[in-house]
Amino acid sequence: MANLTTTQKLKQYKCCVVIPTYNNHKTLKRVLDGVLAFTEDIIVVNDGSTDATTEILDSYSQIIHLKKPKNTGKGTALKMGFKYSVSLGFDYAITLDSDGQHFPKDIPNFIDALDHSKNKNILIIGDRNMNEADVFAQSAKGNRVSSFWMYAATGLRLNDSQSGFRLYPIKSMDFIKFMKSTKKFEFEIEAIVKSFWAGVEVFHVPIDILYDPEERVSHFRPFMDIARMVVVYTWFLLVRLFYITPRNFFRKLKKKGIKRFFVEDVLRHQDSPKKKGLSIALGVFLGLSPLWGFHTVIVIFLAILFRLNKIIALVFSNISLPPFIPFVLLLSLQVGDWVLGQETHYSIEDIRENFDMFQHLKTYLIGSITLSTVSAVVFGILGYFIFSVLDRKKIPVNG
Repeated sequence: MANLTTTQKLKQYKCCVVIPTYNNHKTLKRVLDGVLAFTEDIIVVNDGSTDATTEILDSYSQIIHLKKPKNTGKGTALKMGFKYSVSLGFDYAITLDSDGQHFPKDIPNFIDALDHSKNKNILIIGDRNMNEADVFAQSAKGNRVSSFWMYAATGLRLNDSQSGFRLYPIKSMDFIKFMKSTKKFEFEIEAIVKSFWAGVEVFHVPIDILYDPEERVSHFRPFMDIARMVVVYTWFLLVRLFYITPRNFFRKLKKKGIKRFFVEDVLRHQDSPKKKGLSIALGVFLGLSPLWGFHTVIVIFLAILFRLNKIIALVFSNISLPPFIPFVLLLSLQVGDWVLGQETHYSIEDIRENFDMFQHLKTYLIGSITLSTVSAVVFGILGYFIFSVLDRKKIPVNG
């Protein structure tokens, strides 16, 4: 489609424009006129406006006007617009705000990026370059906080996670179940996170931005809306720790097989030998520690927190898989005896047959912490030297 105009490409890709609006009568007409320069496939969701919005929209017979009886939030407006767009046969939707901050002239940036991308299952976010001098400091700071939490929840490094100027793959997103509670700005966070988890590629294109305090009407409430975002991010962080990361790990392991997985994802990973060694140390320490039932969650959380290799840490934390538990307990008890200067005799049979752990709890805890600490240091240093050597060699992969 290299020789087609933006208007023709929008038609070819079955892409419409969805505009949520609420009491932005000062800027709405300018936005609509700008979008009409490219397409008439416009769906405006009037989120219960009480100003002249309805009269303005009634003067545009060529656009679709969905009117909500009362204001419920940008999230519900976008969900309504997406659902209606899919019902009309559209595969993509470009969204932009009606408050005048976005320039419709940037629509070609999105459609050209879609056109040149081999992967068409993509979500494109407009990068507003929040370091610009004419951007409100409060908006720039809020965006940096949001982008940090986005990385924590998904691993995605985004420059502008709050930009409302986007291209959504609405047809491929139609099966995603979004939360009913994400009624306002936090839906745009949910859309990124759940789309990414569903296999949608997410990236930026540059856009221009205008913050005019005399003309622009923003409905973003700093305290309440940020609080709602924090709640959503916290939930997604927990979902990532408990479900997404372990799911992806076992999917990749099953797909590649143990040998290929170990070579490609552990040995050949781009992390430095130092980081790999620290990841091994973390995995071994938690795997041998007395934190039964929480090893996986804690190791993933700490690997994310300290930016270590999650795969390596997770692999080595499985040193305490069920078949190995009796041996780990036995070693911990024996080390505990040695530290405390006791001479109690333990055996595997004792551990397997009605062993009363509470009676030997002190010995076990001291021994477990000592064993996990020493083992982490030994395995971490050993791993560092092994990876340093392997980094200088080429590791073959068979199959």
